[in-house]
Amino acid sequence: MAKGYKDLLAEAEAVVTSVTPAEAAALREDPGVVLVDIRDPRELEREGVIPGAFHAPRGMLEFWIDPESPYHKPVFAEEKTFVFFCAGGLRSLLAAKVAQEMGLKARSMREGFGGWKAAGLPIAEKAARG
Repeated sequence: MAKGYKDLLAEAEAVVTSVTPAEAAALREDPGVVLVDIRDPRELEREGVIPGAFHAPRGMLEFWIDPESPYHKPVFAEEKTFVFFCAGGLRSLLAAKVAQEMGLKARSMREGFGGWKAAGLPIAEKAARG
């Protein structure tokens, strides 16, 4: 039988370390850590962004991580810990698992951007494109 998303999340939860929004906020000051926002660009424009976070849309993540890809982003070649986040923590859990499988030191932020916002942590506006 095929796996459902709950199966995939359970597998990811078993191997990915997750941090709370407050822990992620503290890690933001660490030069060895990069917060990675995998939300869709429209979500960023609508909800705002975490200042200093790197945006890597979920649909491009594997291509941006792989140094052999024509879409590779140099930030992912750095010896850093990457803390992935989305709106609520589910997509970023799966993304962190993939990033780990691709050789990165990856974490996931529980509760995602929604938890960050609910905790009253800093948010900046993202200007609309075009």
